[in-house]
Amino acid sequence: MDSFHARIAQGKGLGLVLISEAFHSQRLSRIAEEIALRERVKIVAIAGPSGSGKTTTAKRLKIQLQVCGLNPTVISLDNYFVDREKTPLDEHGNLDFEVLEAIDLDLLEKQLSELLKGKEVRVPEFDFIKGEKFEGPTLRLAKNDVLILEGIHGLNEKVTAVVPEENKFGIFVSPLTGINLDEHNRTSTTDNRLLRRMIRDNRTRGHSAERTLDLWPSVIKGAKEYIFPYQSRADAMFNSSLPYELAILKGYVQPLLQTVSESSSMYGEARRLLSMLKFVPPLSSEYVPSNSILREFIGGGCYEH
Repeated sequence: MDSFHARIAQGKGLGLVLISEAFHSQRLSRIAEEIALRERVKIVAIAGPSGSGKTTTAKRLKIQLQVCGLNPTVISLDNYFVDREKTPLDEHGNLDFEVLEAIDLDLLEKQLSELLKGKEVRVPEFDFIKGEKFEGPTLRLAKNDVLILEGIHGLNEKVTAVVPEENKFGIFVSPLTGINLDEHNRTSTTDNRLLRRMIRDNRTRGHSAERTLDLWPSVIKGAKEYIFPYQSRADAMFNSSLPYELAILKGYVQPLLQTVSESSSMYGEARRLLSMLKFVPPLSSEYVPSNSILREFIGGGCYEH
């Protein structure tokens, strides 16, 4: 058993949670201080693959930047999606939100350019039910203002092409899991993200574990093509994994995986993940702070309101 999971099994889970969360806060604080030292930075771009916790990372970074005396605003690249009828299709004829062409780059480029000139813009918001943008709040970047732009394509140079290098700061977010389940088995970063997404998709979209497993290969393919090639452009890396998280995720994801029937093509993958989780002792979610990145997936976070 991994030393982290041994501590949980010994009833020392709360201490592990507090230390793990403190490391996250410390790292985000240091990134914020680095941004604050670069006085010309106006755009902070946060990118990472699905299940990384980009949204909560952006909101926690916002607070740390406020501590540094800056006035940040968080905007999701999802708000710049093209209208549904213009969304590209993948090879199976399904809407493909992973490709860069799903973003209205013309509008984004225009607004970023105007913001850097001190002009006021009306930021769009995307209605996922209607599949179209509508006008959102106005935004202007004053002296101490910083825009945090969060999304899977955040580090793609085409997204911030109009922003001079001295005016932007890139952050790559991913859970770089380093947990050994036993002497021979190690948790992979990909599995970590898959479990996170499975729980979130079930909670927020009503997706079954089978559906998430079925879609996962295309998500991995998109990350390899559109996200990982740009991680070297980041000025900072944020490891969003938490040593205690599998012990929390287990209670949420086990029941979902157990619903995958033997007749399903995803049955083998579901059993593999269930076998992996047998090595992990459970831990109550009541120990998870409301501002934890884990709350982005299991719910109950303070940033959901």
